[in-house]
Amino acid sequence: MKIAIYGRKIKADFLEVIQKLFQFLAEKEVEVVMYEPFYRHIYTTTHFKPLVSAFFNQPKELKTDVNFMFSIGGDGTFLETIYFVRDKQIPIVGINSGRLGFLADISQENVIPALEQIFSGNFEITERSLLQLQTSNNLFGDFNYALNEVTILKKDSSSMINIQTFVNDEFLNNYWVDGIIISTPTGSTAYSLSVGGPIITPDSKNFIINPIAPHTLTVRPLIVPDDNVLSFVVKGRSNIFLATLDYRSAFFDSSVELKVNKADFTIKTIRFADRSFFATLREKLMWGADFRPQFK
Repeated sequence: MKIAIYGRKIKADFLEVIQKLFQFLAEKEVEVVMYEPFYRHIYTTTHFKPLVSAFFNQPKELKTDVNFMFSIGGDGTFLETIYFVRDKQIPIVGINSGRLGFLADISQENVIPALEQIFSGNFEITERSLLQLQTSNNLFGDFNYALNEVTILKKDSSSMINIQTFVNDEFLNNYWVDGIIISTPTGSTAYSLSVGGPIITPDSKNFIINPIAPHTLTVRPLIVPDDNVLSFVVKGRSNIFLATLDYRSAFFDSSVELKVNKADFTIKTIRFADRSFFATLREKLMWGADFRPQFK
C-alpha cells in the first residue's frame, strides 16, 4: 500500500499522535510519500524524523498509484489537499489535529482505530461533487474547482454590489448584496451556513445560491439542481471585485463574466460505520445540548 500525507503545521501536543501514526504505517510496511514543507516543519519543530520514501511539492508530483491521501489538520487543510489530489480519484482521509471538523472528522484519540478499519477494509467510499468556475481570463489558473463554495464579494466595505444572476441563461435576479455564495452540499455546513443557508446532505445533487446581506429581506437562499449552469455579471461603484474558490481568492473587474457548473469529476472521501454525517452534525453543532443554568 502507498499513502500520501499532507499537512501544514502541528502543535506540540499532537506529536505523540504523529509518532503513533508513522509507527503504525511502518509496522504495516506502507510506502509513505509526504508533502515536503510539512515534513520539514515536523522535523525542525519537534526533532521527530518521519520515515518516508519520497516527497511531493506540486500536484504533478503526486502519482495516481497512491491508495490514500491523509490530510492532517482541520477542514481548511482538507480543502488544500484537494489542490494536490485533483481528478486522481485518491480517497482523502481527514485526521483532525484540533477540534472535530466536518471533513477532517477523525479525532486524535481515534487515529489508530481508524487506521485499523482502513486496513481491514471496514469503510465506504463516498463521492463529493465540486464546483467549476469558468471565466474568460482563467482567473484561477489551471485548477478552477472548489469543494465547498464559490463566492463573489465586494472588494472593500463601501456600498453594495449588484450581481446579475442567470440559471441556464434564464434571468433569475439582480442581487443587491455584499456578495453571493454558490455552495455544494459539502459546503452547506461552511460559509453558507454562517449566513443563514440550509444544511443539505453530502449526497444531495444540488447547489445553494445564498446572498450575503441582501438589501431586500424577501431575497432568500435558493436550492437548484446541480446540472444547471449559473452565470454572474457584477456591477458596482468600484470596478474591482473579489472571487474565491474555497481558500483561494482573486480580484476581477466588471468585464469578467463568471460561470459556475458542476465539475466532471468528484472527490473521494471515506466514511466509517460509526461516523455518519448526522452524528457529526449533532456533535459539531451541539444539537440537543442544554446550556441553561441549573438552579436549585
